[in-house]
Amino acid sequence: MGAIHKTTTAFKGKMEFESVINGHHITIDTVEAGGGENKGPNPKPLILSALAGCTGMDVVNVLNKMHATYSDFSIDVDADLTDEHPRVYSEIRVTYHIKTDDHEKMEKAVNLSKDSYCGVYAMLTKVCPVKFQIVYL
Repeated sequence: MGAIHKTTTAFKGKMEFESVINGHHITIDTVEAGGGENKGPNPKPLILSALAGCTGMDVVNVLNKMHATYSDFSIDVDADLTDEHPRVYSEIRVTYHIKTDDHEKMEKAVNLSKDSYCGVYAMLTKVCPVKFQIVYL
């Protein structure tokens, strides 16, 4: 069996929770209309952030190994939320923004992330389609 990941999440009051992941503290909350105080992100967008971080680390790792020249790299992730409960994502879209002349290397890096490396992507695609786009700056 592989590594075990663990978080501990404690209720702080109203709708606020604090998660501790490897010593890092993350506040999770909701907006005032939902009973919270908006002290942190809602849980579902954290999934989108995890996807961006996972694929982003893969892409940077691959680009560096290929000695690609790049700058101004960022990732936007947005998703459609269903209206019915439980409200889940029906489609997720990942958009990479990058300044590089190495388009072929960038496309290879994204494909390797999708096809081989990004575990968050692999988990999410079991329940929801995930689409990718690269915007060259």
